[in-house]
Amino acid sequence: MKIISILGSTGSIGKSTLSVINLHPDKFKVFALGGFNNIDLLLEQTIKFKPSFIVTKDLLSKKILMDKLKDSKLDTEVLYGKEGYNFIASNEAVTTVVAAITGSAGLISTIEAAKNCKQILLANKESMVMAGKFINRICAENNSTLIPIDSEHNAIFQVLSSNSDAKEVKKIILTASGGPFREHSLQNLEKVTVEEALNHPNWKMGKKISIDSATMMNKGLEVIEASHLFRLDIEKIEVVMHPQSIIHSFVEFIDGSSLSQLGSPDMRVPIAYALSYPNRIYSGVDGVLLDKLPSLDFYKPDLKKFRCLDLSYQALAMGDAHCISLNASNEIAVEAFLSGKINFTQIPELIERMLFKTEVMNANSVEDILEIDNLARIETNKILNKLI
Repeated sequence: MKIISILGSTGSIGKSTLSVINLHPDKFKVFALGGFNNIDLLLEQTIKFKPSFIVTKDLLSKKILMDKLKDSKLDTEVLYGKEGYNFIASNEAVTTVVAAITGSAGLISTIEAAKNCKQILLANKESMVMAGKFINRICAENNSTLIPIDSEHNAIFQVLSSNSDAKEVKKIILTASGGPFREHSLQNLEKVTVEEALNHPNWKMGKKISIDSATMMNKGLEVIEASHLFRLDIEKIEVVMHPQSIIHSFVEFIDGSSLSQLGSPDMRVPIAYALSYPNRIYSGVDGVLLDKLPSLDFYKPDLKKFRCLDLSYQALAMGDAHCISLNASNEIAVEAFLSGKINFTQIPELIERMLFKTEVMNANSVEDILEIDNLARIETNKILNKLI
C-alpha cells in the first residue's frame, strides 16, 4: 500500500487525485493533506479520508480548523505554513508525495521530498522550471523518483517507460490546445477579459494555470520542464497545436516511428497512471471512443500571437537564471492581469522586459535559486509600476 501526502489537496489536481484514491482504498492511504485558502474543503477532505496530518496556510487557519474538528473524534494533527508542508513532504512514513502546489510556492516542499527518498508525483512544473538540474541531482543522490502528472509529460513518460534508450529519441512533440484564444487575432487579444481568459475550452483548472494556458506560457514552462525531466536539448523539444486535447504529445524516434498516448482531457487519467506506476488502475474515466471522435487537427503555434511560448524557448537557451526570472515575472504578470492592473497583451511585455534585464548567474543551490527568484520579483514589480 502506498502512503501518500498531497501538497495542494484543495486545488484541481489535489481533488482529482483524491477522486482516484477514493476508488482504491486497498491500494492507497492518505497520510497528509495540505490546503491553502479553502478551509471548508480541507475540512471535508479530512473527515472523509482521515489523514494523520493536515496543513493550512497560517496560524489563524489552523485555529479555525482545530475548532471545526473538535466534534469529529479524529486524531488528525493540524500544522501550518512552510514547516508544515516540509514535514508532510519528508515524513518517513510517506512513500509518495503529490506535489500540486501552484507556482514557486511548491519548490521547497518538492525539494524536501526529493531529499527523503520519495516517489514524487509532480504537477508543480514551476519547481522544475526554477530548479530542474538541482532537483534531478537531489533525486539521484537520495534515490527519489519523479513521475510527471501533467498530461503531456505523463504521456511522454509512458512512451519512454518502454522505450528508455535516450539515444533512440529524435525529438518529443508537446501538444497544446491553444486555450480560449487560439482563434483570436493578435489585435483582439488586447480586449479580452479575465473571465474570457479563465474559460478554457477543454480543461477545468485553477486561475493561474488557466491564464498560463491562455497566454501559452503554460506550454512554455512545459518545454523547460521537459528538458529537465527527459534530459533533452532544446532543439529536441517541439510544440504543436492540437485543439481537441485527445493526443497528449508524441515521441519521434530515429527510425521514423512516432508513438503517442491518447486519452480523454481529464486529469484523473495521468494521475491514475502516476499513482499506480508501474501498473495501471481504473481512473474513473472512460476510454476514447475512436469512432465518435471528431477530426484531429494539428498545426504550428503562432509565436507572434503567443509570445510567452517564444520567450520560454529563449529563456531555456539563455540559462538557469533566465528560466527562474521568466517564472517569477510571469507569476507577477498573471496576478496583475487577474487584479485588473494590466491587460492581457501586457503579460508577455512585462515578462520580456524582465527577461532581458536578467544577468547570467549560478543556480547551484537552493539559496542561489531563491536569491535569483527574489531579485527577479523585485525588478519585475519596478517594471510593473511603470506600466500601470
